[in-house]
Amino acid sequence: MTKTERAEHVSRTLARLYPRTPVPLDHTDAFTLLVAVVLSAQCTDKKVNEVTPALFKAAGDPRRMAALTPGQVLAIIKPLGLAPQKSRALVGLSRLLLERHGGEVPRTFAELEELPGVGHKTASVVMAQAFGVPAFPVDTHIHRLARRWRLSPGKSVEQVERDLKRLFPESAWNRLHLRIIFYGREHCTARGCDGRTCGICSALNGPARPRGGA
Repeated sequence: MTKTERAEHVSRTLARLYPRTPVPLDHTDAFTLLVAVVLSAQCTDKKVNEVTPALFKAAGDPRRMAALTPGQVLAIIKPLGLAPQKSRALVGLSRLLLERHGGEVPRTFAELEELPGVGHKTASVVMAQAFGVPAFPVDTHIHRLARRWRLSPGKSVEQVERDLKRLFPESAWNRLHLRIIFYGREHCTARGCDGRTCGICSALNGPARPRGGA
């Protein structure tokens, strides 16, 4: 298969498996999505979703979040990894939203990436899922699968993003990045697939070899 044919097979298979692509992080608007994505760094979405109901009850908008101290936020999100840094980031970004953007989440990559705790991946998720702007956020699942499926050599997150954007039509990016994440969690896990075991890997790379057999 050519790389284009591999990409087409991936796209068809994932669309069949995941016709719907709900955002895994619970949220109600652009701000709560932004907060949830910041919290998800080095953390599972499931764990974030366990913490955010209490956080959003206390501070579900920039004004209420900015009125809290980092210590008050930390008391709520303490079960999450990197909680002290994330607490400072959430208070800081909320204050900047009030100072610079009238309390609204900005709709450009550049403005989002100026906020504390917001890198390119976080900005890409918000632009894609809150505002419908085509983006291709690359997380650990997408990085791993792009290499296994030989869609990108995966030397860096930036390279994977560029390669995938070239292979897939822009209109598919927002759904496809979620579909790859779902598949990476359910079928092509880091330890559960050796690059030949799951359905897509087997189709693209050949079936797994039997152990110890002739």
